[in-house]
Amino acid sequence: MDVLRRNNVRVTGRPDGRTLVLAHGFGCDQNLWRLVAPAFAADHRVVLFDYVGSGRSDVSAYDPVRYGSLEGYAADAIDVVRAVGGAPVVFVGHSVSAIVGVLAAARAPELFERLVLVGPSPRYVDDDGYVGGFTRADIDELLASLDSNFLGWSSAMAPVIMGNPDRPELAELDLNPVICTERGASLADARAVVA
Repeated sequence: MDVLRRNNVRVTGRPDGRTLVLAHGFGCDQNLWRLVAPAFAADHRVVLFDYVGSGRSDVSAYDPVRYGSLEGYAADAIDVVRAVGGAPVVFVGHSVSAIVGVLAAARAPELFERLVLVGPSPRYVDDDGYVGGFTRADIDELLASLDSNFLGWSSAMAPVIMGNPDRPELAELDLNPVICTERGASLADARAVVA
């Protein structure tokens, strides 16, 4: 399958500039970068994409085995970088994409010049001596909520994902990508993130 179509890849900016790959986090799509990408377009070649199951990616390409762990998303990131050329690239990963970028760079270091990790966490679940942000009970509740009421979960999470309570209009803009994410893919993604 064509990677550019599968991952809804868009390339903007300066064709001869340093390649900057912007990767969205869980529950989002490339629209997350709509206010950031234009600021880099004058000096950089900007690559935006959607992980399979998010945004306008080809949902028929979703494979629960491939995407049952973050390694599948790292493979997608590598595929995208190879497809657009311009390596080594600067990979900017938001949230779980920060870890995806680390995994991708470990597998194909020649493709990555730098990693910019925005809000990374090496693990999202609390454990003995480690606070990742969520208890096992929190995760079980999240997964149950996703499974039983995906649209309700999406509506509730958009403001949390944006993290700007003083600017509710941003959460409203980001609600559509979250809702557009396929329900089954989001549930599997959530399980992969906390695995």
